[in-house]
Amino acid sequence: MELTDLHLLSASEAARLIRDGIISSEQLVEACLTRIREVDPQVQAWAFLDADYALTQAHALDELRLSGRAIGPLHGVPIGLKDIFDTTDMPTECGSVLYAGRTPSRDATVTAMLRAAGAVIMGKTVTTEFAYFSPGKTRNPHNPEHTPGGSSSGSAAAVAASMVPLALGSQTNGSTIRPAAYCGVIGFKPTHGLISRHGTLTISRTLDHVGLFANSVEDIALLVGQIAGYDENDPDTRLRAHLPFAVITAEEPPLPPMFAFIKTPHWQCADEETREGFAEIIEHLGSQVEEVELFPSAGDAWQWHQTIMSAEMAHNLEREWGIGGARLSEQLRAQIERGREVRAAEYLDALGRIKLVNDSFIELFEQRYDAILTPAAPSAAPKGLASTGDPSFCTLWTFCGMPALSLPLLQSSSGMPLGVQLVGPRYGDARLLRTARWLAAKVATS
Repeated sequence: MELTDLHLLSASEAARLIRDGIISSEQLVEACLTRIREVDPQVQAWAFLDADYALTQAHALDELRLSGRAIGPLHGVPIGLKDIFDTTDMPTECGSVLYAGRTPSRDATVTAMLRAAGAVIMGKTVTTEFAYFSPGKTRNPHNPEHTPGGSSSGSAAAVAASMVPLALGSQTNGSTIRPAAYCGVIGFKPTHGLISRHGTLTISRTLDHVGLFANSVEDIALLVGQIAGYDENDPDTRLRAHLPFAVITAEEPPLPPMFAFIKTPHWQCADEETREGFAEIIEHLGSQVEEVELFPSAGDAWQWHQTIMSAEMAHNLEREWGIGGARLSEQLRAQIERGREVRAAEYLDALGRIKLVNDSFIELFEQRYDAILTPAAPSAAPKGLASTGDPSFCTLWTFCGMPALSLPLLQSSSGMPLGVQLVGPRYGDARLLRTARWLAAKVATS
């Protein structure tokens, strides 16, 4: 591979080549910077990028490798961070004018873990305002007239345009899965609490997840293996044995996976191309997929999700509302106003429903299914930049805190990506990645 093509390397390939001394981190980062200079004027994925500082990090990591000291699994590999993850050496502005110039005094937990694994923090990617609905400047790499989705728009677009092999985002409703589907990359929302959110913008403790972007399931597994784990600063993380995500993902399933195709009440929102695409996948899977009706207990999950999200956003953004409400977008102000009207009984009832719905899904997975098969979004990325799209096909799985992954397996008639979403049981993240790798390989060889 030519040095100018190094930006096309997967994270796993790049880490191996750097470890073996075939390429340097500095060469890889320079190739990514060249790519950014070529395509980012149109895509606009970056909120902050200092090319010299990125190269300085890479040079220091190359020197470390040459010294013979131990290096991490992501040594020298560049990654983009959504601009809601605290970084001591770069601004973290959360897509809001209220946070302009804010540079935190401490790294987020995941930022620190990435540095420990040897990653080059390339820069900060664009987020919608406070990771909600008001769009940022980013365009879809496949067609700049179409939305890249949100709120993790910059992270999805940066990976899709081969500016970096990896990026982090977040999801409180559909903010990882939807932009991944729209931009044609793999997006992974892990089990709630698998990855610490300490030092990350808090919208809703109940619903916030860290999200991962890459161009291969193997790269997702490599990345999650470096940032999953207990953090005393995030009360929703747990002490658990550390799983070898990359090893499990690479294994062949002991039996051919079984899929439960669930339409959800929002199937009526899916456009004709999405319906036709899923009909083809279902036909291709044959006896390995069965249509399953959604449990009645989950039917109101979308309303419960809205109750929790709006109430917790109103609480967490109380300061911003108080001192800068007039400078917030109309969408965000309306959401906070809704949250301020939520009654305590409604909120507590919605919280109590999470376990009940999850218990129903536990039974589903224990019966016979490895993953739920469902759309990632109602359609390909809509034309226009005023909206980030419809998250309704993500809401239920975010409400439940179940791991979900979008695979770019389908395409619209106009050439835009269509995402296929897989959902697994809570803490079945490694198994879900293994199933996703199997499905991607099966579709690719068909």
